[in-house]
Amino acid sequence: MKNTTLIYLEKNHQYLMMYRNRKPNDPNAGKWIGIGGKIEEGETPGECALREIREETGILAANIRFRGLVLFLNTRYETEYMFLYTSDDFTLPSGFDQENTSADAPISDGLPACDEGELHWVDIDTVTDLPLWEGDRYFLQLLKENTTPFLLTLRYDGDVLTEHTCSPL
Repeated sequence: MKNTTLIYLEKNHQYLMMYRNRKPNDPNAGKWIGIGGKIEEGETPGECALREIREETGILAANIRFRGLVLFLNTRYETEYMFLYTSDDFTLPSGFDQENTSADAPISDGLPACDEGELHWVDIDTVTDLPLWEGDRYFLQLLKENTTPFLLTLRYDGDVLTEHTCSPL
């Protein structure tokens, strides 16, 4: 079983998303996800979230908000508990200007190159139009509705979502 974090940075009604297209043998290849990764030994989920934001984007988040716990059960991949966060309280690296970056172009000025994919700002209302894991659409909708923290269980058979259940935490 693995424990991970996923964070959606929000600015100007957009999420910072990563198009996964650079990591070999990536189960997320060709899909759009938020920022995140594996929780390291001795690290809390919140510490992991802040570290992953900094490592993958160069952005320093002052505060993150816990939004939910997502349990992935899959016939092909290891069981995963994912701690889901959002943040609108962060500092962009110097030289980086989101206002002049379209959602159609990778953001690179002022950000470190990310070896996992391309970073883009995407309008929150159109995020679910992107190629995503089917289950991601459920928790993105819950984030958009600003629900209380939740437990979302997603059951997959390989890449196919077969069941989802949600309850408040």
